Amino acid sequence: MFQEIRSALGLLIFFTILTGIAYPLLMTTTGQWLFPHQANGSLVEVNGKIIGSELIGQKFSSDKYFHSRPSSAGNGYDAANSSGSNLSPTSKKLMDSVSARVADLRKSGSTRPIPVDLVTASGSGLDPDISVESANFQAQRIAQTRGLSLQEVENLISINTAPRTFGVLGEKRVNVLAINRALDLLPSVPQTSPVVP
Repeated sequence: MFQEIRSALGLLIFFTILTGIAYPLLMTTTGQWLFPHQANGSLVEVNGKIIGSELIGQKFSSDKYFHSRPSSAGNGYDAANSSGSNLSPTSKKLMDSVSARVADLRKSGSTRPIPVDLVTASGSGLDPDISVESANFQAQRIAQTRGLSLQEVENLISINTAPRTFGVLGEKRVNVLAINRALDLLPSVPQTSPVVP
């Protein structure tokens, strides 16, 4: 029996070192060496200050910025509370919240069809991207607010459109933080500070 306990303890110690120390250390070191930006959270820094992550949505409420998808993650886009609403498609609460968002978007005066991702939250509630249609829907508001031509904003959307992953997965998308930073860098737009949600 002592022999079996000794063998079991030996295996426990071996696999604890292998899977609890060696493997995580190897993966962390490899990640830091090959993909340092991604391994550190894909953080975005402006003038030495971290303003967000490419991977986590933020709430932009100013009319001069593109707005993100709605979030159901606790208090806004809090990554600690990542979750979907878990409301069924027939839920009255879901229908009411979507109707309120549609009414709010209609206040801009646009009669274009409203893209579904502007009125529904993603599964994680933290989606950093919007569809190209959602970006185009907001283009007129941003052009008017910033004193830009619609063509300038549409060109910016085109430049900041990411392709489908591997050419086949998902849809073309626009990272909201990235395009809002690009808006702030346009020379025709007077800015007092970098992107602030």
